[in-house]
Amino acid sequence: MPKQIINLRINGQSQEVAVEPSWTMLETVREALGYTGAKEGCGTGDCGACSMLVDGRLITSCLMLAPQADGREFVSIEGLATNGTLHPIQQAFIDTGGVQCGFCTPGMVMAATDLLTHNPRPTFEEIREGLAGNLCRCTGYTKIFQAVELAAQRMVGK
Repeated sequence: MPKQIINLRINGQSQEVAVEPSWTMLETVREALGYTGAKEGCGTGDCGACSMLVDGRLITSCLMLAPQADGREFVSIEGLATNGTLHPIQQAFIDTGGVQCGFCTPGMVMAATDLLTHNPRPTFEEIREGLAGNLCRCTGYTKIFQAVELAAQRMVGK
Protein backbone atom coordinates (compact mmCIF):
# COMPACT_ATOMS: atom_id res chain seq x y z
CA MET A 1 0.00 0.00 0.00
CA PRO A 2 1.41 3.45 -0.87
CA LYS A 3 2.38 5.95 1.78
CA GLN A 4 -0.10 8.63 2.74
CA ILE A 5 0.80 12.27 3.41
CA ILE A 6 -0.50 13.69 6.69
CA ASN A 7 -0.16 17.19 8.09
CA LEU A 8 -0.06 17.76 11.80
CA ARG A 9 1.39 20.00 14.48
CA ILE A 10 3.66 18.48 17.07
CA ASN A 11 5.16 20.48 19.90
CA GLY A 12 4.21 23.69 18.12
CA GLN A 13 5.79 22.73 14.79
CA SER A 14 3.84 22.01 11.60
CA GLN A 15 4.92 18.76 9.98
CA GLU A 16 4.13 17.01 6.74
CA VAL A 17 4.86 13.31 7.02
CA ALA A 18 4.62 10.38 4.63
CA VAL A 19 3.24 7.44 6.61
CA GLU A 20 2.24 3.87 6.02
CA PRO A 21 -1.52 3.61 6.68
CA SER A 22 -0.82 0.88 9.26
CA TRP A 23 1.68 2.92 11.30
CA THR A 24 0.65 4.01 14.75
CA MET A 25 1.23 7.54 15.92
CA LEU A 26 3.84 6.20 18.32
CA GLU A 27 5.80 4.77 15.37
CA THR A 28 5.33 7.97 13.39
CA VAL A 29 6.41 10.27 16.20
CA ARG A 30 9.43 8.15 17.16
CA GLU A 31 10.65 6.93 13.78
CA ALA A 32 9.57 9.56 11.26
CA LEU A 33 9.71 12.67 13.45
CA GLY A 34 12.50 11.72 15.88
CA TYR A 35 10.68 12.42 19.14
CA THR A 36 11.75 9.39 21.16
CA GLY A 37 10.49 10.33 24.62
CA ALA A 38 7.28 8.30 24.40
CA LYS A 39 7.93 4.59 24.77
CA GLU A 40 6.18 1.45 23.62
CA GLY A 41 5.58 -0.59 26.72
CA CYS A 42 2.74 -2.85 25.71
CA GLY A 43 1.41 -1.90 22.26
CA THR A 44 -2.13 -2.44 23.52
CA GLY A 45 -2.89 0.84 25.31
CA ASP A 46 -2.68 -0.69 28.77
CA CYS A 47 0.54 0.79 30.22
CA GLY A 48 0.44 4.49 29.27
CA ALA A 49 4.16 4.74 28.40
CA CYS A 50 3.27 6.17 24.97
CA SER A 51 0.82 8.80 26.24
CA MET A 52 0.64 12.14 24.42
CA LEU A 53 -1.81 15.00 24.22
CA VAL A 54 -3.84 15.23 21.01
CA ASP A 55 -6.00 18.29 20.59
CA GLY A 56 -5.68 18.76 24.35
CA ARG A 57 -6.76 15.22 25.29
CA LEU A 58 -4.62 12.42 26.67
CA ILE A 59 -4.29 9.46 24.32
CA THR A 60 -2.21 6.31 24.08
CA SER A 61 -0.36 6.82 20.82
CA CYS A 62 0.17 3.09 20.25
CA LEU A 63 -3.57 2.79 19.55
CA MET A 64 -3.96 5.73 17.18
CA LEU A 65 -3.24 5.10 13.53
CA ALA A 66 -1.14 7.73 11.80
CA PRO A 67 -3.78 8.67 9.19
CA GLN A 68 -6.08 9.65 12.09
CA ALA A 69 -3.55 12.38 13.00
CA ASP A 70 -4.09 14.43 9.88
CA GLY A 71 -4.91 18.02 10.84
CA ARG A 72 -4.49 17.43 14.58
CA GLU A 73 -2.24 18.96 17.22
CA PHE A 74 0.09 16.80 19.33
CA VAL A 75 2.19 17.47 22.38
CA SER A 76 4.78 14.89 23.36
CA ILE A 77 6.99 14.93 26.45
CA GLU A 78 9.57 16.90 24.44
CA GLY A 79 7.05 19.68 23.91
CA LEU A 80 6.59 20.52 27.59
CA ALA A 81 9.92 22.23 28.23
CA THR A 82 10.24 25.88 27.22
CA ASN A 83 13.54 27.39 26.05
CA GLY A 84 15.51 24.64 27.78
CA THR A 85 13.62 24.99 31.07
CA LEU A 86 11.72 21.95 32.24
CA HIS A 87 7.99 22.20 32.75
CA PRO A 88 7.06 22.37 36.47
CA ILE A 89 5.66 18.83 36.27
CA GLN A 90 8.90 17.49 34.78
CA GLN A 91 10.90 19.30 37.46
CA ALA A 92 8.66 17.97 40.24
CA PHE A 93 9.28 14.39 39.08
CA ILE A 94 13.01 15.01 39.39
CA ASP A 95 12.73 16.83 42.72
CA THR A 96 10.68 14.09 44.40
CA GLY A 97 12.56 11.14 42.93
CA GLY A 98 9.46 10.10 40.99
CA VAL A 99 11.78 8.88 38.25
CA GLN A 100 13.53 5.56 38.61
CA CYS A 101 14.21 3.58 35.46
CA GLY A 102 12.44 6.36 33.54
CA PHE A 103 10.52 4.13 31.16
CA CYS A 104 7.06 5.14 32.41
CA THR A 105 8.03 8.73 33.19
CA PRO A 106 7.04 10.37 29.87
CA GLY A 107 3.57 8.83 30.05
CA MET A 108 3.18 9.67 33.73
CA VAL A 109 4.22 13.28 33.09
CA MET A 110 1.79 13.59 30.18
CA ALA A 111 -1.04 12.11 32.28
CA ALA A 112 -0.17 14.53 35.09
CA THR A 113 -0.16 17.39 32.58
CA ASP A 114 -3.61 16.42 31.38
CA LEU A 115 -4.86 16.10 34.96
CA LEU A 116 -3.47 19.44 36.16
CA THR A 117 -4.70 21.23 33.04
CA HIS A 118 -8.26 20.18 33.80
CA ASN A 119 -7.99 20.09 37.60
CA PRO A 120 -5.23 22.36 38.97
CA ARG A 121 -5.96 21.42 42.61
CA PRO A 122 -6.58 17.68 42.61
CA THR A 123 -7.07 15.64 45.75
CA PHE A 124 -4.89 12.60 46.33
CA GLU A 125 -7.70 10.36 45.05
CA GLU A 126 -8.07 12.49 41.92
CA ILE A 127 -4.33 12.18 41.30
CA ARG A 128 -4.57 8.39 41.64
CA GLU A 129 -7.50 8.35 39.24
CA GLY A 130 -5.78 10.72 36.79
CA LEU A 131 -2.72 8.45 36.58
CA ALA A 132 -4.66 5.17 36.66
CA GLY A 133 -3.96 4.37 33.01
CA ASN A 134 -0.19 4.41 33.56
CA LEU A 135 1.84 1.54 34.97
CA CYS A 136 5.14 1.80 36.82
CA ARG A 137 7.13 -1.26 37.75
CA CYS A 138 9.80 0.53 39.84
CA THR A 139 8.57 3.16 42.26
CA GLY A 140 5.45 1.90 43.97
CA TYR A 141 3.78 5.18 42.87
CA THR A 142 4.29 7.10 46.14
CA LYS A 143 6.96 9.43 44.74
CA ILE A 144 5.03 9.81 41.50
CA PHE A 145 1.93 10.94 43.41
CA GLN A 146 4.13 13.29 45.46
CA ALA A 147 5.52 14.73 42.23
CA VAL A 148 2.03 15.56 40.97
CA GLU A 149 1.10 17.10 44.32
CA LEU A 150 4.28 19.22 44.27
CA ALA A 151 3.71 20.30 40.67
CA ALA A 152 0.13 21.30 41.50
CA GLN A 153 1.35 23.39 44.43
CA ARG A 154 3.99 25.09 42.32
CA MET A 155 1.68 25.72 39.38
CA VAL A 156 -1.12 27.33 41.41
CA GLY A 157 1.29 29.24 43.61
CA LYS A 158 0.50 27.59 46.94
